[in-house]
Amino acid sequence: MKQFKLTLAFVLLVIISIAQPTQWRGANRDGKFTDTGLLQKWPDGGPQLLMKVEGIGKGYSSVIATDQYLFATGMIDTLDYISCITPEGKIKWKVPYGRSWTQSFPETRGSATVEGDRVYVISGTGQLVCLNVADGAILWKVNVDKEYKSEWHIWGVSESPLIVDDKVICSPGGKETSIVAFDKMTGKLIWKSESVGGPRCYISPIIYEYKQFRYILAATGTNLIALEPATGKVVWTFKYWDGAKWDQPGLIWANTPVLKGADIFISMGYDYRDVMLTMSEDGKSVSEKWSNMVLDNHHHGLIELDGNIYGSNWISNSKGKWVCMDWNTGETKYETDWLTKGELVYADGLFYILEEKSGTMALVKPNPQSFEVISSFKLEGGSGPFWSHPFIANGKLYLRHGDVLFVYNIKG
Repeated sequence: MKQFKLTLAFVLLVIISIAQPTQWRGANRDGKFTDTGLLQKWPDGGPQLLMKVEGIGKGYSSVIATDQYLFATGMIDTLDYISCITPEGKIKWKVPYGRSWTQSFPETRGSATVEGDRVYVISGTGQLVCLNVADGAILWKVNVDKEYKSEWHIWGVSESPLIVDDKVICSPGGKETSIVAFDKMTGKLIWKSESVGGPRCYISPIIYEYKQFRYILAATGTNLIALEPATGKVVWTFKYWDGAKWDQPGLIWANTPVLKGADIFISMGYDYRDVMLTMSEDGKSVSEKWSNMVLDNHHHGLIELDGNIYGSNWISNSKGKWVCMDWNTGETKYETDWLTKGELVYADGLFYILEEKSGTMALVKPNPQSFEVISSFKLEGGSGPFWSHPFIANGKLYLRHGDVLFVYNIKG
């Protein structure tokens, strides 16, 4: 019987690992990638460029790489397209999945989420689509923002779908509901939450697990929300928006919350305060632990590592410094100049930073005392600001600039 239980446990672990979605900013959406055996220093001029793929459409979304294919979303004319690309760089299929956001900064921002033989994506105007990985056939679609009366802020939809158990989660915001869940196989509505107020924001939801608690953490343009995955019941909310300090109905809030134990860190740019929250012992509320103005990260991602939090802050729309702060106290360890702000991810003991203005890609040693660049190179090709978050998988670094995808060999 003991052997049977061990075998069953192993089978369940294998099933869970197979079903783990491949998604924006890594398995837990925390910017930490699991690849090991990577180069600890790059050659002069950067690591080997394996391939360059053009024609994926304009966008700031991340490339998502599975063991089989690469998936890139991009805007072509007024439609959002998703491209499935082979490891050799051939576009296997390219399918339109909804209307793009065509107003301010219209380029595609939502990245694909891949689970098994299905890929999920949301258009710039809120059409949620499930496609077949093999041929790009649309299995089902729901115009979330139209059906649930979403309220848009300045830049429409930037969400990447979250898979939770048998559900796919979407965050329309508005007066009718804040968060909705659909059956991931059929697109049928499973639940819609109450409305906590506020328009759609630019955050992609995440799963938050601590002790016996397991919540979906999502947001509107005004509130952080914890919900029960099975029912969509709102367990607690935190009102981040302060009308006295922000003259718009919703925040320009694009950063996924950073989690560690009972603590939740939230941040946005524009000289708006960052906040460290702590969840209560009963899991029914949060309170402020500390807050300051130092790490007002724009939309570039933050990393918690060894009791510190790292990222770039906002000085202006074209300028920012690099910051390390103590997770528990908010004490600034350093705030330093290096080119300007940019995207931050982590793998195999090192930070990977893509600076947003000139496209300098850097390998940086995590150090709470100083900002240490080990190697760097410039990304050549594409157009527009460098806002796409890097993706790491299969011993490769996947970068995107506008209409162009770059793949580098970073295996040691």
